Amino acid sequence: MSARRNLEGQVVVVTGAARGVGELLARKLSARGATLALVGLEPDALREVAASLHGPAHHWYADVTDHEAMAQVASQVKARFGKVDAVVANAGVATGGPFVDSDPVAWRRVIEVNLIGGAVTGRAFLPVLMESRGYFLQIASLAAITPAPMMTAYCASKSGVEAFAHSLRAEVGHKGVRVGVGYLSWTDTDMVRGADQDDVMRELRSRLPWPSNKTYPLGPAVDRIVDGIARRSAHVYGQWWLRGMQSVRGYLPTVIGTAGQREMRRFGDRVDGMRIGLVGAGGEADEKARADR
Repeated sequence: MSARRNLEGQVVVVTGAARGVGELLARKLSARGATLALVGLEPDALREVAASLHGPAHHWYADVTDHEAMAQVASQVKARFGKVDAVVANAGVATGGPFVDSDPVAWRRVIEVNLIGGAVTGRAFLPVLMESRGYFLQIASLAAITPAPMMTAYCASKSGVEAFAHSLRAEVGHKGVRVGVGYLSWTDTDMVRGADQDDVMRELRSRLPWPSNKTYPLGPAVDRIVDGIARRSAHVYGQWWLRGMQSVRGYLPTVIGTAGQREMRRFGDRVDGMRIGLVGAGGEADEKARADR
């Protein structure tokens, strides 16, 4: 059976579906025959995405860090569509800058949304995934494979979700649930464009070694994720070269530690006092949702 046919009639939940990776993922999954349940913090945008999809879809407003809200979403998705075949824990936010000067609220929120939000999503949907012998895909990042200065919260959160997914795979595999980890490098999204608005962050990223210093188009990366969902893959790589990084990741902390110190000395006092909040439109939506509660 082809990967394309595997998605016909499948019910797929995507968190963080209002924009970026989540939005395009929903569109491409729908075009391949899937029914979509969209979850996020931007109800108007979610409604527009759901209405524009190829096939059946509905949206739910929920904060992925809220256990009760996500449990209700899982129950309502099952009631509406009858089953859940796959869940993509995609919702995420980012901040940057030196840890010593970081905004503690923004720093903590990155951990809450990216790591705790992924776990809350898994906790809410695992019972229905066990019923369908389904698939849980946790979106991680190149940041899970290699550390980077000025990205302590994001690297910690993505390393955490990678470990969470690997642990979960061992727990639920005998119950028929497959678990995957998705890896993306710098991909053309609101989050990356938001980070690039800071001169230091943009310059630091440009000085990373090839191919990690490039911004990659969203479409091909999402195509790879869709194929990974269809195959129920344990590892999904949004860019071809990320697979090769796995074989050298044990050396990367030492390399980055040495090179990173050199770069931080080079930037000197330009980084002193930097306080960057949550970046991009997704970060703004998260801050607005919390302020409205």
